[in-house]
Amino acid sequence: MSALQWSDALSLDLPAMDDTHRAFVELLGVACSAPDAQLVHVWQALIDHTDAHFDQEDRWMAQTRFSSTNCHSMQHKVVLDVMREGLAAGQAGDLATVRNMADELGPWFANHAQSMDAALALHLRKTGYDPVTGVLSMPQALPAAEIHGCGSGGCGDRVEDDFASALASSV
Repeated sequence: MSALQWSDALSLDLPAMDDTHRAFVELLGVACSAPDAQLVHVWQALIDHTDAHFDQEDRWMAQTRFSSTNCHSMQHKVVLDVMREGLAAGQAGDLATVRNMADELGPWFANHAQSMDAALALHLRKTGYDPVTGVLSMPQALPAAEIHGCGSGGCGDRVEDDFASALASSV
């Protein structure tokens, strides 16, 4: 298995986000190379990290009017749900499903970081939001209303995600 490697292409020039992403990439690498006896435990640790990681980003979005109904938050929910399904499969002895998910998670994450997270990082910088302190230095730059959806025709109740689609067939 080839795990995702941290690179400058994943850096968003927002240290709080980059540090969390770097930790995610490291944990995913551990999951990709974990021996069978440790795979479920490592996958659980990755889920725990990812849950905190996504909660953190979702809070930042809420605090800066980047709505929790935004496609970004919806994708977080879908991915965590699928990862938890993988955990259940792994706990039932189906380690191949977890390994498949780990392989699919790397490309999904690279795409997510370079698109949705990059847009969030830009939004946070534009509004002067400090993710560490929660201080908003340019409140006048906040959007007048919450940002809903992503502006594409595909947004709404139906969230399609390559990672979730690929994994749904393996669970």
